[in-house]
Amino acid sequence: MRSRLALGAVAALAAAGLALTGCSGSGSTSTASAGGKVDGAGKTLDVMIAANTLYPTQQQKWFQDVSAQFQKETGATVKFETFASANDELTKIQTSVLSGQGPDIYDLGTTFTPTAYSTGAFVKLTAADWAKIGGRDRFVPATLGISGPSQSDQVGIPFLSRPFVMAYNKDLLKAAGIDKPADTWDGLAAQAKKLTSGDVHGMAIAYADSFDPWKFVWAMSMQQGNTLLDLKTKKATIDDDAVKKAYQTYFGWLTKDKVVDPAAIGWKNAQAVAAFASGKAAFLPMVSSSSQVSLDASAMAGKYAYAVMPTIPPGASKLPSDGKAAATIISGDNMVVAKYSKNQDLAFALIKMLTSEDNQIAYTKTFGDLPTNAAAAKKIEDGNELLGPILDAGTKAYGTPFSGAWGDTQLALVNVVVQSIPALSSGGVSSSDLEARLKTAQATAQASLSKAK
Repeated sequence: MRSRLALGAVAALAAAGLALTGCSGSGSTSTASAGGKVDGAGKTLDVMIAANTLYPTQQQKWFQDVSAQFQKETGATVKFETFASANDELTKIQTSVLSGQGPDIYDLGTTFTPTAYSTGAFVKLTAADWAKIGGRDRFVPATLGISGPSQSDQVGIPFLSRPFVMAYNKDLLKAAGIDKPADTWDGLAAQAKKLTSGDVHGMAIAYADSFDPWKFVWAMSMQQGNTLLDLKTKKATIDDDAVKKAYQTYFGWLTKDKVVDPAAIGWKNAQAVAAFASGKAAFLPMVSSSSQVSLDASAMAGKYAYAVMPTIPPGASKLPSDGKAAATIISGDNMVVAKYSKNQDLAFALIKMLTSEDNQIAYTKTFGDLPTNAAAAKKIEDGNELLGPILDAGTKAYGTPFSGAWGDTQLALVNVVVQSIPALSSGGVSSSDLEARLKTAQATAQASLSKAK
């Protein structure tokens, strides 16, 4: 049975969790030495972070290296726990809020920062807290865009940046006489058809991934003028023609356009990357710079480039007057510190270490995600032509709604795809079935939005 977190329940239960843990942001029992370093001798800091399915072996080594470095600096060890999906991520937050105990630090995808904020269970950062991690000006300004509802009211500390783009096979496009990827979704589909032949397909899409599908729907809906959640009127707008059109386009690449390998119905993101890396796909939409590590170690090295994904919605040749040219979500990871933690000074010390210039550069070289440390970002960007379109996409990024209801909404959008997989396997999703699933998603999102603070 699929476990699912209701964010309304998290908001309602946050008060109970905080009653157990207290409302103070200073729960640390660590002490600072005369030199200003935190003394964590004999202590263990618990960190919750997403499992890296692209680079699992490298992540395990990184865990060991981080703990060793932190132990050398503070005397404390670091224990890492991982979550495997958005569902798991939200459930972990709920458990911690209810019990008043759990990880000291959560490393969350940016879209879940509003969820963490809405519980009231994480430290709202003061000027003193920012000073503990080196100051706000240590970070690339754009990465602070979804740290909280305002600059003075934030919980999220940027750890890594992950704008989404698409990769393309330069050789395949050149052979087909295509100069560059289209800037419209219709144009991209037409190019993908031209590039589909035999066992080589126009696109590699991860339909079974628990994170990718909703981002396509969000982008296409935003481009049509639908933000999915209207926070001013507190209305969800998922059962809308724009959203239906987005899903039909996304499903249609497989069922109507036939530019996707039928096996992609069961693919996670890592499998889509692998298909592109083996030369079996011309376009790989919805990837980040983290794919560069894999692609540069594959037969595709030197034969691929990145491009900003289309910003003109399906069925259109130009952006509608009310549309937003959303190329990507404001994407990456934020670290939040639990109010219940008895090791808050240690938590901030670890975050300071992980967001240092040297550690950020090392992380990027291993995993590909971009630094949030401004000095590290500049060094990584200099001389790396591949990153140009990714940085460009970052300037065209839009934040998802900063609401505790977004977590439920995101899961509801993915669930539409999950429930449609059997029909996709059989040839297509009927209009009536899609509408019924959108109504269910609408009800979920609306209920959560109505309860959200």
